[in-house]
Formats: sequence, structure tokens, C-alpha cells
Amino acid sequence: MGSQSRPQEIHRPRVRMCVLAASLMLVLSGCAAAASEGPVSRSPEAGTSASPDASAGAGVSAPRPAGQTAAAVPEGPSAAATMVCGDETRANIVRILSLPSDPVTTNSWTDRLYTCTYGLPAGPLVLSVKEASDPQAAHAYFEGLQQKTVGAVPIEGMANLGFPAFQTPASAVFVKDNFVLTVDAAALPGALGPHDVSRDALAYQIATAVLACWSE
Repeated sequence: MGSQSRPQEIHRPRVRMCVLAASLMLVLSGCAAAASEGPVSRSPEAGTSASPDASAGAGVSAPRPAGQTAAAVPEGPSAAATMVCGDETRANIVRILSLPSDPVTTNSWTDRLYTCTYGLPAGPLVLSVKEASDPQAAHAYFEGLQQKTVGAVPIEGMANLGFPAFQTPASAVFVKDNFVLTVDAAALPGALGPHDVSRDALAYQIATAVLACWSE
């Protein structure tokens, strides 16, 4: 995936393919390691602040293979959704930004939207997953979000990994099956970590790593 997974350089020309390739190699290797241990169905670990509704979703069925639609889970988020607040995603963020320690997370589950906020030293990084009733509803939600998001530009070609997606200077949004994944780095500074990772590059890298784990 390395040389093919470059986000469009529409906002920050300094984002280079080699930087994205190196980072994606790291995050995807973490996902592969997790996949070898079996499906992920953890709830957020100690040290996170989970809402009662979010905790109720722990232990639901694991993510389904690519192309299949996850069953509706009205009582709480699915295991696929809670992966954005799980060990693998947290480890990926630590690797990409070379953080000295794991960031603290808080999460919520409201109106079938699971949200995980990472308290980074530079500010909050917000990952969310909208669980629609079916793929058609997910696409409708995605299209509405794209229309009302200022600066939204479609991610096209190989960079979208075969899924409808759009990006802004500080976020990335993908739709897969009945899930709409958003990574929002708008509250962070323009350059992050010792490698000066831009917000759009960070959002894209985290989003594609989550999608890769969903496809395992």
C-alpha cells in the first residue's frame, strides 16, 4: 500500500509520499499483529473515561470481513466502532507522533455515533464512527457530511482505498459498509511531532489504518 496511499496534496504540498509510506508501514504492521491474535473486542482500558453507554457495547461481535455489513447494535457501539479507541489505534498515534506516553482517551455513544477523543499534548484528536442501519443510510450520511463540511475535497484514485472519502486541511472521512469514519485534527497545530506531520496527513494515516484493521 506504501507508494499508493498518498493523500491529495491540495492543502499542504510539503506532505511527501515517503513520509506517508513510512508511517503507514508502521500503523499497518500494528494492525497485522493485532489480527494475528484474533478479533478485537476490547472495551477501552483503565485510564480512559468511558460513558455507561459505551461500556455497554463491549463484547459485541467482532468486525465482519470486507464487503459484509455489520448487524445493527442498538444497545451500544459495535466492536468495529470501538476499535478507534482501542490499543492498536492508540499505539499507531503514539508511533506516528513519537509521543512519550499513551494519551488519555474519553469516549461517548450518542445517536449511534461512537466518539473517541485522544488528549494529546498539543490538543484533542477526535475519532468518530457513525453506525448507520445499512450501507445506503451510511452513504447518505456521508454525502450530507461532505456537503456541509467547509473545504471538503474528494480523495480519489488509489488514495481512497476503494471507498468514498473526502479530506479537509485537518480531517479525513471514509465510508465503508454501514460505517462512516471521521478523523478530526482541527484542534491541533499545523505541524505535529518531531517529524512535523501535518494535520491532514495525520488524519489520513489514522483513518486508513483503522480501515485496514476493519478489513482484516
